Amino acid sequence: MKEELFVSGRNIPNIDPYLNIWHWQIPSYLFLGGLAAGILFFAAIFTILGKENKMATAVKIAPMIVPFALILGLFFLFLDLKHKLYFWQLYTTIRLESPMGWGSWVLMIMTPISIIWSASYVREIFPNWDWKFKFLKDFEAWVIKNRILIAWPMAIYAVILGIYTGILLSAFNARPLWNTSILGPLFLVSGMSTGAAVVLLLSKDHKERKIMGRIDILLILIELFFIIHLFMGFKAGSEASINAANLFLGGSFTAPFFAFVVLLGLIFPAILEILELKGYKVPVIVPAALILIGGLIFRFLIVEAGQITKYLY
Repeated sequence: MKEELFVSGRNIPNIDPYLNIWHWQIPSYLFLGGLAAGILFFAAIFTILGKENKMATAVKIAPMIVPFALILGLFFLFLDLKHKLYFWQLYTTIRLESPMGWGSWVLMIMTPISIIWSASYVREIFPNWDWKFKFLKDFEAWVIKNRILIAWPMAIYAVILGIYTGILLSAFNARPLWNTSILGPLFLVSGMSTGAAVVLLLSKDHKERKIMGRIDILLILIELFFIIHLFMGFKAGSEASINAANLFLGGSFTAPFFAFVVLLGLIFPAILEILELKGYKVPVIVPAALILIGGLIFRFLIVEAGQITKYLY
C-alpha cells in the first residue's frame, strides 16, 4: 500500500480544482471583438477629423467587415454557452458590476451601428446598388447627413468594446494571470493594431497606407510597453503572480509567446513597416498578416494560460 502525505489542501494533482472550460470559441470571440473595435475606432476618428476621403479604406471599406466579424464572434460565444436557449436572460438581468453584462449591451449597440455605418457607404462603393424601398433610401440619406453625429458615440463605444475584451478576463479574481488592470488597455491597443493591419491589407492608396503604417508602429510600441509592464507587475507581486509570469518567462508558454506574438507578431512587422516608410518595397500582406496572426495567438495563449494559474492558500 502506498502512503502519501498531503501538506496542503490545495495544488494537489487530480484533486485540486482545475479550470479549463474556455476553449477556442472565447479567444476567437475576443480577437474578433478587438478587431471590430479597432476598425470602427479609426473609421469614426477619421470621419470626425474630416478625412473620410483621404482615408477612404479606413472609413468606408474596412468597416464592411465589422458586422460579419461581430456576428461571427457572437456565434462563437453562443457555441460556448452551456444553456443556449436562455442566452436572452443576459439582457433581462441588469448587474452593473458584471463585465459580461456591460459587454453584452455594448455588443448589442455596436452591431447595429456597424451595420448602419457600412450600409451608408454601400451605394458609394457599389454604384449600381438599389435599396428598393423608399424608407431605406430616406434613412440612408439621414445617416449620410449625420455621419459625424454617429461617429462620436461609435468612437466611444469602440474604445469600450476594445477594453471590455480584456476586462472580461481581468474580472476573474481567482486567476492571477488575468487579475490585472493592465489587461484591458493591452487588449484595446492590440485590437486597434489588428484593425490598422486590416486597413493596411485592404488599402490601395499609398498615402493612406503610410499614415496607417505610422499609427500601427506606434500601437506596436505601446503594446510592447504594456507587455513588459504586465510581466514586471507580476514579478513584483505575490507568489501566485510570479508563477503566472513564469509560464511565459521560462515555462511552457515561453516559446510560442515570444516566437509568434512578440517577434513575428509585433517586432518583425514593425521593422517591415519602418522599412516601407523608408522607401523599401515590402509586400504589405506580410506585416499585416503577421499582426493579425500574432493578435489571434496572443489571445489563445492568454486564455489558455490564465486557466492554469491559480492562487494557493
